[in-house]
Amino acid sequence: MDIEWSSGTLLLIIDWIIRLAALCWIPLRTTSAAARSWLLLVGFVPVVGLPLYLVLGHPWLSKQRVQRQALASRVIREEQSAQSALRWRPGLGDGIGPEASALIERLGDFMPVHANAVTLLDDYQQSMEALLEDIDAATGQVHLLYYLMHDDAVGEAVVAALRRAADRGVACRLLLDAVGAKRGLRRYARQLRDAGVEVHDMLPGGLRWRRSGRVDLRNHRKVAVIDNDIAYVGSQNLACAEFVRGFPNRELVARVRGPIVAHLEAVFASDWFLETGVVLNVTPERPAQPEDIVAQLLPSGPAYPFPNARDTVQALIHLAKRKLVLTTPYFVPDDGTVNALRVAALSGVDVQLILSWSNNQRLTSWAQRAYYEELLACGVKIALYRPHFLHAKHMSVDDEAALLGSINLDIRSFALNAEIGMVCYDRGVVARMREVEADYLRDAEQLVLESWRRRPAWKRSLEGIARLADSLM
Repeated sequence: MDIEWSSGTLLLIIDWIIRLAALCWIPLRTTSAAARSWLLLVGFVPVVGLPLYLVLGHPWLSKQRVQRQALASRVIREEQSAQSALRWRPGLGDGIGPEASALIERLGDFMPVHANAVTLLDDYQQSMEALLEDIDAATGQVHLLYYLMHDDAVGEAVVAALRRAADRGVACRLLLDAVGAKRGLRRYARQLRDAGVEVHDMLPGGLRWRRSGRVDLRNHRKVAVIDNDIAYVGSQNLACAEFVRGFPNRELVARVRGPIVAHLEAVFASDWFLETGVVLNVTPERPAQPEDIVAQLLPSGPAYPFPNARDTVQALIHLAKRKLVLTTPYFVPDDGTVNALRVAALSGVDVQLILSWSNNQRLTSWAQRAYYEELLACGVKIALYRPHFLHAKHMSVDDEAALLGSINLDIRSFALNAEIGMVCYDRGVVARMREVEADYLRDAEQLVLESWRRRPAWKRSLEGIARLADSLM
């Protein structure tokens, strides 16, 4: 007997086939939290949700990139074995240093090194002027690795400085994220190449995406290395403070000298190798600095076998005994980070979270508010900084360690982006960071649990719905 199917029946069958296939397949390829978000989307709109998951659901990188990162990690570890005199060997009285530094080295390849100088720059204009002055003083090479370069006054100034350096015979190389720096690449790439500057875009899309990875994986690092002598690492991009209109950024950048510069140069060389296949020479010898600050790098991203940034942040939270301050513009954490903050606060640690009152990403802003009540209830203090868009990313642990760089406290930084962090095991650096944090707090609004609970029900619902999409952001 012939069976006639109506179009509505066929669509219903296809919808349920997609839902069941997603239920069997998605949890095997991603974390439980991310799987719940994707299954919810597929459940509501199967014909949209499944194609989106196929494109954006699994944080895969090309086999070539994974192999190149493994090779770079091996070379970095081998080269460091010959530099044992630079290694910091913490003792039992060095607080969290022994545990933290051992974990970070296993996760991110780099050993802790002493004899560094670290200057924290929290004035946007000051840090950009310092970078341009150092480029203008360069005699050997300039290496810049940035997520974003805008076609604005800062972009023009950086391009002019690179062209002047290239005219002096300085070897200039520029790595820019293909999406974050799209406008800068379109505006400046040709003229820089014509001037002798080597320019490459990172994780390109279009017809080249299959050789890169999932289309929304990005290189979010901000690193500059000049003459193998001076380096910069932090949250600031190559753009004017108000490159997003209405959201003038406030940043924190470290200008460093000493052996840690060679490690930042190795990060640049690794990314250059990932993008081009070309191996750059990295000179390990750097003059010791009288400040003798201990520093350690944490590069992270999907090319590594473990989620470096997430594991390090959670470990530092758990290691805190007295005071913990975390600053981030985007706070959409995974369950492990929320649990770590809750346990720290309930254990008696003074936990302060500093976020930006304004936010240039509406969905992220809604989602992060859904976490406030749970954290406030267990004693975590939350302050919203008002004067600027607080784009700085850093944390201080007791009086012993400070972490700064490009790492946000969100799932994208933990699992999808290539990021860079620098940990300083130094009371002086922590004290300077505490001054910066105190300055934020003077212009911030501390949330109060009782007042926060009185916000309208429609806002609570909106925030809860946005939180369901945390793994999709």
